[in-house]
Amino acid sequence: MKKYLLSIILALSSLSGASLAADTGPSATPSQPQDTTLERARSAIQQKDWSGAQSILRDAVARDSSNADYHNLYAYSIRKGANPDMSLVFKHYNQALSIDPRHKGAHEYLGEAYLMVGNVGKAKEHLAQLDKICFFPCSEFSELKTAISDFETKKVAR
Repeated sequence: MKKYLLSIILALSSLSGASLAADTGPSATPSQPQDTTLERARSAIQQKDWSGAQSILRDAVARDSSNADYHNLYAYSIRKGANPDMSLVFKHYNQALSIDPRHKGAHEYLGEAYLMVGNVGKAKEHLAQLDKICFFPCSEFSELKTAISDFETKKVAR
């Protein structure tokens, strides 16, 4: 019965779709309009316009340094761009988590950043945090778990 209930919940959750992996900030409600800055940044990210997204989000962070989503996506756009400044990446992911310690996207992306510098232990710490945050398995947990597994498999194959 438990397995059946979990299957139903997972099926229903997949119907909502995902606009951007691990971009899990609060969604707009009818009384709260969409954040146009995040819309513009997400559009640039979807087009893989990393420098454009960085520019939008750098300005956004300067205007509102208390927005975890701005820090998270700014770090993401730096990490995905050419020659990422990893100290800046870590700074902004950590800032996102200091604002919102339960930000699933920041935990996933920070874990992936740690894999980029070869620190599997720190990546696993963020996986453990996601395991606590996500009541049911969430995409951020699953994606980071896969990234860690892939990293470890490649490391063994060397």
